[in-house]
Amino acid sequence: MTVQPNSIEARDAAYHMHSYTNARVLEAEGPLIIEEGDGIYVTDNSGKRYIEGMSGLWSVAVGFGEDRLAKVANDQMRKLPYYHTFAQRSHTPSAELAEKLIQMAPVAMSKVYFTNSGSEANDTMVKLLWYRSNALGKPEKKKIISRIKGYHGITVASGSLTGLPYNHMSFDLPIPQVMHAGCPHYSAFAQDGESEADFVARLARELDELIQAEGPDTIAGFIGEPVMGAGGVIVPPEGYWKAIQDVLKKYDILLIADEVICGFGRTGQMFGSQTMGIEPDIMVLSKQLSSSYIPFSALMMNDRTYQPIADETARIGTFGHGFTGSGHPVGAAVSLENLKIIEENDLVGNAARMSPLFLDRLNRLAAHDLAKEMRGIGLIGALELHPQGDATGKAGPALVNACMERGLILRPLGDSVAFCPPLIITEDQVNQMFDIVDEAIASLSF
Repeated sequence: MTVQPNSIEARDAAYHMHSYTNARVLEAEGPLIIEEGDGIYVTDNSGKRYIEGMSGLWSVAVGFGEDRLAKVANDQMRKLPYYHTFAQRSHTPSAELAEKLIQMAPVAMSKVYFTNSGSEANDTMVKLLWYRSNALGKPEKKKIISRIKGYHGITVASGSLTGLPYNHMSFDLPIPQVMHAGCPHYSAFAQDGESEADFVARLARELDELIQAEGPDTIAGFIGEPVMGAGGVIVPPEGYWKAIQDVLKKYDILLIADEVICGFGRTGQMFGSQTMGIEPDIMVLSKQLSSSYIPFSALMMNDRTYQPIADETARIGTFGHGFTGSGHPVGAAVSLENLKIIEENDLVGNAARMSPLFLDRLNRLAAHDLAKEMRGIGLIGALELHPQGDATGKAGPALVNACMERGLILRPLGDSVAFCPPLIITEDQVNQMFDIVDEAIASLSF
């Protein structure tokens, strides 16, 4: 890419530091500038149109350019553009959204706490677990178990929960209270001759051994995505979540389901917890909650989580935590309308109906000579390539670039390529997306 002087690309590269980007490459090459969005498509500033095969960042459930969300945001901005939820203040959108989420929860939940991103929600979750342990008179019960390849955000606490090297390197993470259990990726981590059932049993046994080694009375919680996203779209083997939950129940350890990617239809049911048979104590929500039209997130907690926290606020006299934008009225109003669209247009059902075709086309790609395996469920999937020698680590980006040249935006995760289209996608559009990938992968050689 050649950056023209004084172009928007050059100005962006000169003044704007990007996430998940090599800063020196950005300075030299500039960014792709996206100007417009419509349905499953986005258009760059040269007029080139792309299928957004990643829903932005796993998140635009209702597609781009949804007028209902724009109207609700405008109406709320005019009526009450901002108010807070500190010191017993609230407003109608946050009250109604909290009620709606409690009604939607797949297991009994007690309270909702609003934040502005998945990272903030998980960071808040960590503080709540520590606060709760102190309230229970268990100041030693502060450790949290996450998993290798899990993704839970990028703040100091949530970045520590994340189990990916790039999120730790040079940041001095993870913090000491966080440890990582095994990843449920069978083909990558199974031992020779180990069946899926044996693999599941071993991961559960290793978790039990980790808890015993650390001391059960020091473990506050276990966090996991129902289906791992940024770690490579890793669908756990059958029986995995039951085995993990059995261990956690044995030691009375809270279970946190990170539904930031899976929630609101991505796996073909409203929540990934339903798809995977998880009964969480805390659920973390973001992305498709507002379709990322506006930054918004939440966590829900059950009564056994909430009651000690509430008692501690009474003892201290306040809950000394909060964000200026917690429960923002515009974000809450947009989220409410977004959930209405998901329900009224049966987008969860559409994900379930499109899933067989989506997974079939993904599976056909896995038969290619350059492919290693496919992974997927609902409308989320990944194709892993198997390059040789010095091509390792470059195959995923190469395929993504070849797709982008042909009008499809995907995301490389090492040598895997992730797919996560908007939930509004049609059969014709699924086929159009995979036809592009077919052509792109045929153009590659390693």
